[in-house]
Parts: sequence; C-alpha cells; structure tokens
Amino acid sequence: MALINGGHLVGKYLKEIENVDVVFGISGGHLESLLDGFTEYKIRTIDVRHEQAAAMMAHAWSVYTGRPGVCFLTAGPGFTNGLTGIANAYLDNAPLVVLCGRAPLRDDLKGALQEMNQIEVVRPITKWAATCYDIKRIPEYLSIAFRNALLGRPGPVMLELPPDILNIQIEESLVPMPARPNPKYTVHPDEADLKAAAEIINNAKKPLFLGGSGIGFSGCSGPLGKLVEKTGVPFMLLNYGRGELPDNHPLSVMDIGNLGLFFSIARFDVIIAAGLRFNWLLQFGQIIPKTTKIVRIDIDPLEINRNVEATVGLVGDAGSVLGQLVPFVNENDHGEWIQTLKGAGRSVLDNEHRIRETATDPIHPVRLVAQIQKFVGDDAIYIADGGDTQYFGLGFTTRQKAGVVASAAGLLGCLGTGLPFGMAAKLARPDKKVVVLNGDGSFGFNAMEFDTMVRHNIPVVCVINNDCAWGMIKHSQEVSIGKDRLQCSELGVRRYEKMVEGLGGHSEFVTKDEEIIPALERAFASGKPACINVMTDPTVTSPATHLFYQSLKI
Repeated sequence: MALINGGHLVGKYLKEIENVDVVFGISGGHLESLLDGFTEYKIRTIDVRHEQAAAMMAHAWSVYTGRPGVCFLTAGPGFTNGLTGIANAYLDNAPLVVLCGRAPLRDDLKGALQEMNQIEVVRPITKWAATCYDIKRIPEYLSIAFRNALLGRPGPVMLELPPDILNIQIEESLVPMPARPNPKYTVHPDEADLKAAAEIINNAKKPLFLGGSGIGFSGCSGPLGKLVEKTGVPFMLLNYGRGELPDNHPLSVMDIGNLGLFFSIARFDVIIAAGLRFNWLLQFGQIIPKTTKIVRIDIDPLEINRNVEATVGLVGDAGSVLGQLVPFVNENDHGEWIQTLKGAGRSVLDNEHRIRETATDPIHPVRLVAQIQKFVGDDAIYIADGGDTQYFGLGFTTRQKAGVVASAAGLLGCLGTGLPFGMAAKLARPDKKVVVLNGDGSFGFNAMEFDTMVRHNIPVVCVINNDCAWGMIKHSQEVSIGKDRLQCSELGVRRYEKMVEGLGGHSEFVTKDEEIIPALERAFASGKPACINVMTDPTVTSPATHLFYQSLKI
C-alpha cells in the first residue's frame, strides 16, 4: 500500500496535471510537507526575501508565459505580506494561484500561533478563496482554483491548506487525479453584432485599434495581425498587450506615445477597444467625443459599457472575437490617416524626441531611456517601476510579447513590482535580455531581491533613474503647496549600487551621459545581476505627474 501525504499530493497535482515547473515564496513551518512535495516532484522553488515579491513574480509569470503563476505563503505575516501582490494581480486581472498555510484546524479559536481569518481578509481581492478540510479533496480543490483563475476574466485565487491536511498520509489510490487540465471555454458574440461592428470599421475614416492586457492574456497576435492588416487600421497596444505585434509594425502608431494618444483621441471617428478598460488613465473615457463610434471587445460583459457606452459590444476572448470579425471586414488603406496621426504625435512629443538625441547634464530621464535602448535594442524585455519613471519607460520600443511593462501603471499604482517582474521575465525567457528601469523610491521596496537573484543566478540588469526623490509626489507638492513646503518626498543621494555589490551583484555609478553605455556594456558582460545607479535631473517632471495631480483635485 503506497501512502502519500497532503503536501506531496499538492506537488503531484501541480506537476502532473497543471505542468507547473516553478513556484515562488518563502518557507514556513506550516508549509513543511508542501515544500517537500515540491522537492519530490522536481518543481523549482524560487525563495524570495519578501512575500509580496513572491506574489508579484507569480503575477509576472502569467504575463510572460501565458500560464497561471503559483506562489506559496506561510500563515499570518507571510499571508499579510503577500496581500499587496495579490491585490495588484486582482486589479490587473492576472491569473495567480496562491497556496497559503494557516494555523492547525484543531487549534481554531484557541489562540494558536498565526491564527487569523485569512479567507475573509483576502476574499475581496480574489476571484475565489477557500480552505481545504479533507486530504482526499486536495486535487479537486486545486482544480477548482486553477479553473477560477483562468476562466472568463482571469484573476488571483487563494487556497488555504492547514497543516493537519498537509501533514497526514492517505493511501494514494484513494485520491484520484483529474484526467486532464481544465478546458478553456470561450463565449462568442452573435453574428449580427459582428456584422454591425464590421460595418462601423469598414466605414471608418479616422479609426484606431486600441488593445490592452486582454490582448496579451489572449495571445492573439495571429488574428490581431490579420484584422489590422486587412483593414489597414492603425493600432496601439498598451499594458500587457504591448509587443503582441511589434512596435515597428507598419500599422503601429506606438511612436505617438501615451501623450500623443491623449491629445489625439478627440480626432478618431472610430475606436476599436479590445481587452482595455477606460479607467483614470484615459479620464474614464470622458475625453472621447460623443460622436466617436466605439466597438468594444471584452471577455467581461460588465466592461462593455463601463464609463463609456459602446456603439457595438462584442463579448468574448479577444483572440476568438478578432478571428470571427476578420471575415466580415473589408480590405482598406488608411495610410494617409496614419501619417497624419504620426505627424500630430511627433508635434506633441517634439521636445522629447530632441532630448533623446542630445546629451544632457544632468542626465534627462528621456535621454537615459534612449541610451539604454540604443545599446540593448528592441529584442529585449523592458520593465518600468516608479511614478515618473514608468512614464519615461514607455519610451522603450519592443518586438517582444509583453516586451514593455510599465508595471506601476496598473489600477493599484503598485510600486516595487520592477525587480520581481524582471526576475520572472528572465526565468520565463532566459534567452532574452531583461532591463528594469527603477525609480530610486520604488527600488527600495524590493531591493533585497537582488539577494534572490544572486542565489538563483537570475542576471537581470536594473537601471535606477535616481532623481533623489519620490519624484511624482515631490513635483505634485511643488505645484500644490509650494517648493518651500515639501514633506516626505525627498530621498537624497544614495549609493544603492553599493548594496547590490555587497550582495554579490555587479555595480555601476553613473553621473555623466557618456558613462551610460559603457556601464551597460560592463553590466551585461558581468553575467551577474547588476545595478546601474544613474543620477538624473531632479527638476524634470513627467506629463504623468500633471495627470496624477489633476485626477486628485477636488
């Protein structure tokens, strides 16, 4: 009779049914047999230095692989430390499976170590959260967790696993495994709605296709390419949709930037919005004229008319809907409109384009981004983390799926995501160069993850855009309350790269424009996790700061 404990059952299910090969977390006494299950079934564990980084890495794993990321949290403070990462995934609609320890069931209401009602705490920021009370039902509960994370609008889920369930043994034959992974079911729009949407697209004179994270999670480069190339419609891909088609595609207008989009949006007569929310970054859609016709594509029917009423709404997976739409649209050429649009964008960004080509002293963040791009190229993954820094990071170009992630732009406005996202990207795509552009403030949240990178040999290059402040907050305070009354917004000159060097990584300190590319050369040549601390102009304010400031005004 072969016996198996609960922790090994978890490992067996993850490996044999869901094909999970990497998980992220920090060890804890409640999870001992779970960790041994990872060992038994040869699942690689990346142990981090803070649980929020574990949840963020699992979130990023879903972005860069298209499969749910898995993290493990021990009970009590391990759980509460992970909440920021879980909330960020929830607002980003990322499929994340959290396996969480808890105090023993036998000790409920006795004052056990780390006893708390974790399920009720996490329920508002997950699609599904539950506790498994029976060892025989572990595979069933895991199957439900993965199904909830993936189907429909994706998002994080949490399964709580008590030690009384993980540590006991059962005859293995009594616990059947599901025969196969959860199938993916797709909702399709009616043909009448597809034809109505196609008619709008066919008659458009000044259209734009605007794709968001739903494009990325759908993995729909094929049908997306067919649609835009047949219709000739210019496109912009934002958030995790970035790179699904390359930025240098002939129909891409990514070079007008978010600022160009903001100032041009009133000119479009048709907007095809797929997998994208009209949230505060687009002024909740209020900047779109009432005369503009909107074709809205989203997997969540509640999103179709949120903030802005759609002319035609198509509910379903973005890739599936686009594929169904292709036969109904006409071949067209919007070349003249695309050139007009790009010209308008260039006029808005004219100053930024000049800065990109000009050495500055002190170093302008726009110039820093341009120099990084010049050396690294577009066959790379770029991640931006910070307030102003994430705006400047949008200046990177890419031809990689999810190639540019301005991770602070999510609805949670979550700083500290850069290094965890960078680590996950490098693990998911080890053949690609990975660059994290970090603000000096946001760097501090997860800076100790350089220790994780060194221990697990994850050679990410982090470039710090160091303006010696919480830049977005500082410049907002300068506008609202005055430069002489700044509070809690200045950080000063700090040699962050020395800390990285002490942890075993490669370090560079840069103060001059001509030092940027040589520092990058040495950082990548080192083969180590590397930190390049670049002192940039502390007076520079991004347009994102002005948008942020205006959004908070009463």
